Amino acid sequence: MTDPMIRITSGDATFLARLERDKAPRTVEAFLTLLPYEQRLIHVRWSGESCWIPLGDFDLGVPFEDATSHPAPGEVLWYPGGISECELLFPYGACCFASKAGQLAGNHFLTIVDGNADLRPLGVRTLQHGAQPILFAIAG
Repeated sequence: MTDPMIRITSGDATFLARLERDKAPRTVEAFLTLLPYEQRLIHVRWSGESCWIPLGDFDLGVPFEDATSHPAPGEVLWYPGGISECELLFPYGACCFASKAGQLAGNHFLTIVDGNADLRPLGVRTLQHGAQPILFAIAG
């Protein structure tokens, strides 16, 4: 069975993303149960060119899988929590995932494969104008 593609929309930006089941199978399975998933994206404070969805003490029930601190633009991470709060990281440029407690690593579970040219404009819009709505859904 092939995983579905994920459509991510925020304002006029639309992205198509591939689930990374080989790298983070439990994170992918748990994330799929949330879809459609609507949140507000804000700009990071410590991680560089990235946005995030702070989720407080939310527990997706997944361990660390394929955790990285240096995602490329479009490599979406899920941080299960622990040192800092649970969060989803949405990088659009140079990024070193961190919190006020120091460097973090998150599960790379989703990779944007179409719409990459809109990553930086979305990040800049979020930085300059504040929180942006974002929706993750199965493409179809």
